[in-house]
Amino acid sequence: MEFEDENEVLAVVQASAGRRFLGIVSLGLLGLLLIYIAFVQPPTLLWQVFLIVLGAAAVWMADAMRRATGSAIELTPLCLRDRDGTVIALVEDIESMDRGFFAFKPSNGFLLKTRKADTRQWRPGLWWRIGRRIGIGGMTPGSQTKFMSEVIATMMATRDLN
Repeated sequence: MEFEDENEVLAVVQASAGRRFLGIVSLGLLGLLLIYIAFVQPPTLLWQVFLIVLGAAAVWMADAMRRATGSAIELTPLCLRDRDGTVIALVEDIESMDRGFFAFKPSNGFLLKTRKADTRQWRPGLWWRIGRRIGIGGMTPGSQTKFMSEVIATMMATRDLN
């Protein structure tokens, strides 16, 4: 496949507003509820500390999810990247894709396997990378991730023919 502009965005995946709101609010309320229980009905000191730490972690996670899902994933002819500029994977390094029902993949998403391992990264609700495996999806609409996976599959098939 030949592209005129190497920075042309071929497909975009971003979190849907409803899922984003529901996920962030649920996680934030869970954290606040755990902290509230720790102070209103204090159990033994060890359990109270545990509830406070768990509640703070849930609130922190809700904020991390809020920041991550405010971005989007873009597919260009050269790479798959986060809108903030983080390169998730180079298209030439993608070895395989798994969209199957039993694949260990995010909800409404797909799993990529690259030739080279990279650092661990996680954008809750959007994408994650552990070594050579990359999960795309989570709070994203299935139609957007399906379209992106089809474009990637086409690019991989075209690349492998050459």
